Parts: sequence; C-alpha cells; structure tokens
Amino acid sequence: MSPPVAPPGWSRWLVPPAALAVHLSIGQAYAWSVFKPPLESALDLSGTQSALPFQLGIVMLGLSAAFGGTLVERRGPRWAMTVALICFSSGFLLSALGAATEQYWLIVFGYGFVGGIGLGIGYISPVSTLIKWFPDRPGMATGIAIMGFGGGALIASPWSAQMLESFGTDNVGIAYAFLVHGLTYAVFMSLGVLLVRVPPTARPASDAPAVTAGPQVSARSAVRTPQFWLLWLVLCMNVTAGIGILEKAAPMITDFFADSSAPVSATAAGFVALLSAANMAGRIGWSTTSDLIGRKNIYRVYLGVGALMYALIWSLGDSSKPLFVLAALVILSFYGGGFATVPAYLKDLFGTYQVGAIHGRLLTAWSTAGVLGPLIVNWVADRQEEAGKHGPSLYGVSLVVMIGLLTVGFVANELVRPVHPRHHEPAAGTPAETSKEAADDRREQPESA
Repeated sequence: MSPPVAPPGWSRWLVPPAALAVHLSIGQAYAWSVFKPPLESALDLSGTQSALPFQLGIVMLGLSAAFGGTLVERRGPRWAMTVALICFSSGFLLSALGAATEQYWLIVFGYGFVGGIGLGIGYISPVSTLIKWFPDRPGMATGIAIMGFGGGALIASPWSAQMLESFGTDNVGIAYAFLVHGLTYAVFMSLGVLLVRVPPTARPASDAPAVTAGPQVSARSAVRTPQFWLLWLVLCMNVTAGIGILEKAAPMITDFFADSSAPVSATAAGFVALLSAANMAGRIGWSTTSDLIGRKNIYRVYLGVGALMYALIWSLGDSSKPLFVLAALVILSFYGGGFATVPAYLKDLFGTYQVGAIHGRLLTAWSTAGVLGPLIVNWVADRQEEAGKHGPSLYGVSLVVMIGLLTVGFVANELVRPVHPRHHEPAAGTPAETSKEAADDRREQPESA
C-alpha cells in the first residue's frame, strides 16, 4: 500500500480531520474504567484483573510505537492507519467473544495485546504527515491530532455507559457493547484511512518553508545523539508530574479538603472532569503557542511554571480550594501540552525525514512515566498513612519529589543544543519518496553515523 499523494489543489486542512478520526477513536483507551465494574461483577474479577487489559494496552502502545515507527515511516500514513484500524477494532471483537464465552484471557489478549498494537501504530500514524503538511505550524498541526487522543474518552465514556445501561451489565451485555465499539470505530477510522494524503512537493503551501529545510536525521542516528535522550528525560519528567495528579485526583482533593463544609464527593467528581478538560485544551493551546515562542521556551514554561504550581499546592493548597484546583488545572494542561508539542520539538532537532519513527522511540518515556508517577504518589501516601499521618500531609513528600523531577527536566531542556552535522543525512528524503528510495537511503547510511 503506497502512500497516497495529494492531487493538485488538495487542501492541507483535510489532513487534520483524517488524523482526528484515528485519534478520537483510539482515545477510547482512557475510558476503560467504565467497563471495570461490570467485568468484575460478570466474570468475578478483582480490581487488578479488570485493569489488566488497559495496562497491557498501554504497554503495547509504547512497544509498538517504538518498534513499528520505522515501518510506519516506510509504508506511509494510509498503511499505518489501516493497521491501526484492523488491530484496534479486532481487539474489541475478540473482547466481545471473550465476554460472551466468559473467557477472560481473550479479553486481555484482544483489548490489551491486539488492540494495544492498534493504539501505538495509530498514535504515531499521522504525526510525520501532519508535520510535512504544516512545516510552518507543526505544533498546531500535531496538537490538533493529539488533542483527539485526550478527548476520545470524553465521547467514549458516556457512550459506553449508555450502551451498558441498554444492553445490560452481564457478560452478554458487555459483549454487545464491545461488538458495537469494534464495528463503529472501524467505520469511523476508515474515514481517516480514505482521507489521508502526503504532500506532492517539498513545499505544501506557498507561504510555508520547504519540508526538507534544515537538518535531516534518521531514526537510527537520532537515538545515538544526546539531544534524543535529553528530550526523552524532558518528556518523562513532565509526564510523571502530570500523571501523578491525574491518577490520584479524586482521593487527593478529598484528603486535602476533608474538613471542608462543602460536599467533597461532588467536588472530587467535578475536579476529575475539569482535569480532563484541561488536559485536552492544553494539547491544542500550548502546542499552538509553541509555534510562536519556540519549543524550548514552551518547555521552560511546562517545567518551570509546573514546578511553581506544585510548590503552591505543597505550601498553600489546603488553605484555598480555588488555588488548589487552579494549580492542578495548570499542571494538567502542561501534561497534555507536553505530549502535543514533542513531535514539533523533534522536527526542529531532527527534521522531517523519519520524525514519526523517532517519535515512536521517544514514547518509551511515556511508558516509564506511566509507572513512575503513580508509583511515587501512591507509595509515598501509603507510607505516610502507615506513619499515622492524614490529609495533605500524605502528599507532602511526593509533591517535593515532583518539584525535583520537574527541575531535572528543566535542566535537561536547557542542555538541548542543535544536532551535530555528523548525524545529518547527506541527502534528505522528500515527502513523496517511494518506500524503495527510503530503504535505499537507510542502507546507504554509514554504521558510524
């Protein structure tokens, strides 16, 4: 399946909707919690078991993005989106069969393993193409798509809950809900497959710079540079800080304001919804801002101001609920913005040649942060509770740790410099080059690059 080249007159503004069709679909992963209680009741599962399909899905997202990134670059966005469609939808269909037959392992394999591959390939599938279409505004372009991943759960969560209410929460009702998900997402993602195109020239818009302008670095060379690992550290620290609040949002605000006169349960529910909105808004808002002030400067904001927000929560959070909520919303907007801005940062450093493959490898920082953030907050809170502490004092140590991690990320960002010319490709590929030419370029690259 060769990459489809846009015909003359094709509007580049048709490409972001194609990317959104995929990202809004795979963003359903953040709504998995809707299925946890019904699965636990219908199949007699523990909370740990019901979380396993989601956890495996996130692991496979990171692995498939890291190991499949080069193949995505070689085969093009239509091939990648097709693979994502088949895997993600098949994962739901296998899960439907598993629920209907009460075979829990089939749900884990379907949603977690097969569907997780669809998550990873789908996540990186439009990134390189969007950057090539919008070399003048790469932050905005990738922000639109990745905003869809953050917003997918806002659609999937009430939709899934409504289906379970209609079909029932026994194993048969869950099977029907999985089946409808799989078929519906297949249709919706096919819109992206049919609509996506690659630019026919190196200058997709008359007022935009050429796609191949600047340094061009292969994925194999990129991982050998200090810039890649510094940016890996930057992303890991930023995501760790954000996910630390996201994963513990409801119990954290409950503990901070347990003595408040307002009903804490209602506050917690609204707080979680606000955090999701801030996460999504940050993906498009901050990434677009990065086109104006630069990627390095926007990460100074994410990391430096993020550390200040954690310091506010640590020192004054329990004295003012609005202050606590505002600081947390800012942190979560930086969490989403960090995801959306990093592809453009990679483009600035390594060019567009294999930026999708480089992005896939960098997402291993997400997998690491996904374990590190919740582990820090939960482990510290458990230890503090065992020591007899309660309320805000449960989180004091973990908040200080988050400030330290953001400081490490800030320093790493300051150390980022342009990539040394020895890592540059002697002749960068064009947006519409064939798979054979791309493969030839990689084979011709010296091993010592």
